[in-house]
This record gives sequence, C-alpha cells and structure tokens, in this order.
Amino acid sequence: MSDCTGRDQTESASPAALPALERLSLLADTTAQLISNIDVDEALLRVVALIIPRLADWAVIDLVTDADEVARYLVVHAEAGSLVRREDLQGPMPPVSEVSPMPLSRALRGVASNLAGPETYRGSPDTGIAVEQHRLFKATGIKTAAIVPIRGPREVVGALTLGRSDANDKAFTAEDLRLLEEIAGRIGLALENGRHYQRQAQVSETMQRYLLPQLPHLAGGVAMTSRYLAAPDASHVGGDWYDAFPLPCGDTALVIGDVAGHDLEAAAGMAQLRNMLRVLAWTQDRPPHRVVAELDHALAHITDVRMATMVFARLRPDPAGFWQLRWTSAGHPPPLLVDRDGLTRYLDEATGILLGTGTKRPRADARIALPPDATLVFYTDGLIESRTHALDTGMESLSRHAAPLARHSLEDFADELLQRARPADNDDDVALLALRIPPHPADAASLPGLPEGHSSTGDTSS
Repeated sequence: MSDCTGRDQTESASPAALPALERLSLLADTTAQLISNIDVDEALLRVVALIIPRLADWAVIDLVTDADEVARYLVVHAEAGSLVRREDLQGPMPPVSEVSPMPLSRALRGVASNLAGPETYRGSPDTGIAVEQHRLFKATGIKTAAIVPIRGPREVVGALTLGRSDANDKAFTAEDLRLLEEIAGRIGLALENGRHYQRQAQVSETMQRYLLPQLPHLAGGVAMTSRYLAAPDASHVGGDWYDAFPLPCGDTALVIGDVAGHDLEAAAGMAQLRNMLRVLAWTQDRPPHRVVAELDHALAHITDVRMATMVFARLRPDPAGFWQLRWTSAGHPPPLLVDRDGLTRYLDEATGILLGTGTKRPRADARIALPPDATLVFYTDGLIESRTHALDTGMESLSRHAAPLARHSLEDFADELLQRARPADNDDDVALLALRIPPHPADAASLPGLPEGHSSTGDTSS
C-alpha cells in the first residue's frame, strides 16, 4: 500500500448525499484538475482525491487499453486521513464478456451504470471479471458500490467504481449515479485526449528518429557516436538533427543543426534542409562556409524552413597523421573539444548569422588540428539552455561535466554527458554527435593539447 496524495483528509466525514451546490462544485473542481494536468496519471489521482471521502471511501478505475485489454489501473482507499493506493489489487484483468449481465462487464461495454454489493458476486462467476470483482469486494469490505462507464468522445475507455465499506453508510442512489456519470464523462474526455497526445508524441518521435541517419564508418580509427533525446512534451519534438557522411574527396562531412519550431512541420523542414545540404556538399567541393552560404541562399526558394542554425564541418587526416577539422557555424552553439587530460575549449571561431535571415554578409571558416585522443562534441541547445540561468552558465556546465569523462569510452561519454549536463527544466529535444580522435601513430605522448595557436579563423577562400 502506498500513500498517493499526502493530503490532509481530517475534514472528511462519512460519505453522504451531497447538496446540489456541492455537487456542482465537485464537477467544476474535477474539470479543473483534468484540464490543467497534461499528465493523465496525476490528473486521475487528483480527481480521486476530490471524490474520496466526499462520496465514498473506495475508488476503483478500470481502463481499456489500446490493445482492447482491461487493466485495474487504480484502487484507492481513504484511510486515517490519507489516500492509500492498494497496488496489490491492481493489475491486468480478464477480457470483457460481450454477453455478461454483471455490473462491471456491462459498464466496460458502455451498456449502463449499475449499483452493486457483495451479494452481486457471491454466486458462481460467469466470467473472469466476476472473479476479480468478488476478490475486490472481499478484500475491501465494500458494502455498496456504484459502477459507471468511462466514455470518451468515440469509445468506452474504462469504468469508475465507488464503494462504501461502512455498514452504516447509505446505499448509492440514482442521483449518485448521475453525478458519477458526469464525473466519468469528464475523465473519459481527459483519457482520450491524453492517449491522443501520447500517440502524437510517439508519431513525432518515430518520425524524428526515422529521419536521423545511420552514421558511417570512419577510416583511420576515428570513433563516432550519436544520441537523440525526444522532448518530454510532444509539441516540442521536431527540428534538431545531426548528420555525418563521406564526401567524394575522402573528407567526412559533420553536421549538427536545429530548425526553428517544435512540431512535425519542423521535423519535415529538417529533412528538407538535411537533404539539400547533402546534395550541395557532395556535388560542390567547396569550403564549409561556401556550402552553407549556398544553402542559405536556396532556403527561402525551395524549402519550407523559415530559420535554422547549424555547424557544418569537414574532417580529414593530414600527411603528418593529425586530423584536421574545418568548419563554419550559422548561429549554432559552438562545438566542444575535450582533450585526453580533461582540458576543454569551445570552437567558437567562424561564427556567422543563422540561416533564413536573407543576409548577404560573408561567412568564414576556421581550422584546427585536433589533439590525439581528444573528444569532439556537436550538440543542440537543448543540452545547455535553461529557463533559470543564462546560456553562458549552460555552456560552463557542459564543459565542466565533459572534462571528467575525457578518458571514458565514447559511448559512456555520450550517455553520461547527456545525463549530467542537460538542465532539469529543459523541455526541448537534444541531438548530439561525438567523435573520438585516435592516438597519433608516431608518439601520442608528445602530441599537442589545446593551445590557441592550433586554430585559424577568417578563412573565406574558395
């Protein structure tokens, strides 16, 4: 058993018929709780806390799942001033009979509301549902119960049972049933809306994940991994993406980006932008800033994307055995470089304005020789933004959490960084692309760290 609300119920009296004004107030409070909570589970607990012990001392909610199975979702009892959840009475239920005349089976079919008591289920059970009801009445001591369907706009989604276990309590009346039907109708609407919301979230996340690419295998021992975390809110899923693909010259293109918007339209725009960038990068052997400038010019003419940020980079080995990165940024958070000893720096050179503004301002590239055994992290702003602190604070947090992970495996690095650095109040999705540079074949111990002299900026050559 678990206390599921912690509310002080000392004001409760034994359940009795409510005056008309109090009934209206209960309906209004129920509606307010259901429409103000996106989390359906939390909303149902709050509604039960309104009902108990004003109308009964037991509440049971049985739900029909998307797979047309029945689950005893919630069994709650008013006990010693608190609401206690009886998890031992919850769980999967037998299938609903299409012909059983028993009260719960009728309610779950949406046939009618019913009054019931222990005597209702004392005979030989006609279905598994009746067996569970007999167990419920025996375990709870309910003496009188009201069972009503929970109807959504299109279908029956469950049943609500209220029970009174005190022998002195009055039996439920037809008027009580009408009140419970009003409450159950509001619950049904909230449940169906919640399920629709969850389906939308699943569709959005599935689409987003489908659009994200499989990473190529990189020669030369460079390891690469990626992560995508969907937004908790379905309406915030959409525009973050990463990409990596080989170029005809042997370089590897690396991309991280974020399309403005948080919905399926943003996800579709992301796919358009990604595909255009791939074509431009593959067919034009140009520096990153020239490719991004061409992409920006085409944006308004052949895509539905209004604005976007991105970092576009090219990775290649040089004759000396080092890995060179050449990149440009269009208004995106800078990549983070972490050397094997935990020294960090942001690659904040070559930062230009975001895509979609119509600017003709020239863009620039930057170059750097990446230290052996270093980790390079591309990420979207969901990893650093917070409603409670400045962006600089989020970037400081990211680098602080990345430093201790410098010698972890790349997979552990990515997992731990997401877990440690993502602000608790961030409700955006997150895309992350991480690379681990291999040791230098000659002498890894003597290779460079992160001095400023290893990067160059302002390159606008073609």
